Amino acid sequence: MQEIGDSLGVSKAAVSLVLNGKDQGRIRRETAQAIRQTAQVMGYSPKKTSYSSEKKTRILGFISDHIATSPYAGRLIFGAQEAARQLGYIIVAVNTDGDDQLQASEISALKSYGVDGFLYACVYNQVIHLPQSLNGERVVIVDATDTSGHVPSIIPDERHIGRTATRHLIEVGCKRIAFIGSFGPMQAQRGRLAGYCKELAEHGIAVDNNLIVNVEMGQDGMEKVARLVDQYQPDGFFCFNDARAWYVYSAAMRRGLNVGQDISVVGVDNHQVVAEMMAPSLTTIELPHYEMGYWATLKLISLIERRRLDDLKLLPTNAPIPSLDRIHAQVKCVLIEKESVVGHS
Repeated sequence: MQEIGDSLGVSKAAVSLVLNGKDQGRIRRETAQAIRQTAQVMGYSPKKTSYSSEKKTRILGFISDHIATSPYAGRLIFGAQEAARQLGYIIVAVNTDGDDQLQASEISALKSYGVDGFLYACVYNQVIHLPQSLNGERVVIVDATDTSGHVPSIIPDERHIGRTATRHLIEVGCKRIAFIGSFGPMQAQRGRLAGYCKELAEHGIAVDNNLIVNVEMGQDGMEKVARLVDQYQPDGFFCFNDARAWYVYSAAMRRGLNVGQDISVVGVDNHQVVAEMMAPSLTTIELPHYEMGYWATLKLISLIERRRLDDLKLLPTNAPIPSLDRIHAQVKCVLIEKESVVGHS
């Protein structure tokens, strides 16, 4: 409305009167017509519901990049929906497919419905620039953090993942533990590798760079893991994700090694297809998608209602829910023990 007023040399108040249908007898007919025409050209759309700081719609906007098409979307959105339902809110979810123009359009549409706040979710843990169109809005970021450091967010505790997986392998007697990592400047790669190195050091085991192999998906992974097994004979493998654990299974099978007996393997994701389809079933660390969606929604509602939610009885979760007092929360992930580690039940 300010932009419309500036373009026509009239006040924001005059624009507001016209666009809210209260201009009759207050604003000249020619001026009102010019305001409506300019608003149409500039793409202004009046909100479809009455909204003010006093009267809330109890609608939350859920914006994602590719999360709605990922295998984890269901858990993340389900966690958000359950938290919203507990407190009498509903969620409207949109997927942008990583398209900036579509994202701007979807955010504008959610604003037109007068949503009380926004959940902004990413497909993997990363540092992002929050869209400018969300400046000044109540926002909580899910599975990412904003470069400004001022927007509330929640992510998995990546270092804890690395430490948990490595500790489990050490506890079952592994002496030469390999890290099968990924490429790219990902928060998850850095954090999980750091946790792996830290846990080895805590147990007096020197980090052997020959046992750290970063692989691409496909043939690159197959060849590098095969060479690692042949040259350095690890007895334990901590894999960046469940999909990369498949290369260890394949290399072991071709060399007559039995996963869960001769070598131990731990993945990350608890991917519903990968972890369950592998034989023996893969011990893995479950990423806290449900917990992140649940916490983020509670955090957003606490900001909207300006209260701590101390009276709320939290629903049961696999991983512990962080305190809502935190601005930037991390969830400590849970190890799911299956059959791929020596000495499994």
